[in-house]
Amino acid sequence: MDILIVDDEAPARLRLIQLLAEVPDHRIVGEAEDGAQALAMCSAHAVDVVLLDIRMPGLDGLQTARLLAAQTDPPAVVFVTAYADHALAAFEVQAADYLVKPVRRERLAQALARVAQQRGARAVAEADAGRQPRTHLCIRVRGAVHRIAVDRVRYFKAEQKYVTVHDGEREFLIDGALSGLAAELAGRFLRVHRNALVSVRYLEGLQRLGFGYGVRLQGCADVIPVSRRHMPDIRQHLRGRKP
Repeated sequence: MDILIVDDEAPARLRLIQLLAEVPDHRIVGEAEDGAQALAMCSAHAVDVVLLDIRMPGLDGLQTARLLAAQTDPPAVVFVTAYADHALAAFEVQAADYLVKPVRRERLAQALARVAQQRGARAVAEADAGRQPRTHLCIRVRGAVHRIAVDRVRYFKAEQKYVTVHDGEREFLIDGALSGLAAELAGRFLRVHRNALVSVRYLEGLQRLGFGYGVRLQGCADVIPVSRRHMPDIRQHLRGRKP
């Protein structure tokens, strides 16, 4: 991570530089003596973390943090201060951490690890948000690859280590977990059992099966058992489709 150190006192900046020399996976990209310099440097260069003092001439640390937060891709802010009485205000401006001088190396490393974890979680969330559900499944059968449109699939059913895909005419086996398909195809498929998802598009109705019920699907002779736990969801969906 690229780190900017902001403190109006040179000895305090030097202390952080010395501590960071013992902490891996970072690079110091600059030093600033006040909030104005910090804002200018963050605008000119990509900065991941700002180690920010609070009591400084001109823009103080809290004001600087608010202005940093307004940037398009704001850095994480870790306050490093001699005063413990600003902690509440610091977290109101969404600081990643709050360190009180004199800072220990272990505590600084912990704060940076927290920032790294938050950045990783945000990157995963952004990737998931930008990922579009698949329109086709690529299935290998006897060395040949078949592309099956998801819109043709009637149901997915977990079978030991595999998932059976039924497209109304044929069945195929794919690797993967049913839970992943349920999350990816939410809204298009309903879970009717811990081991089965059925297509909303082809859902016709319920059919009595012994002591329970199953769902009928258009273009599919199979009746998929419904667990008691998922019955309310199926009934609600079928009621919502009635004119």
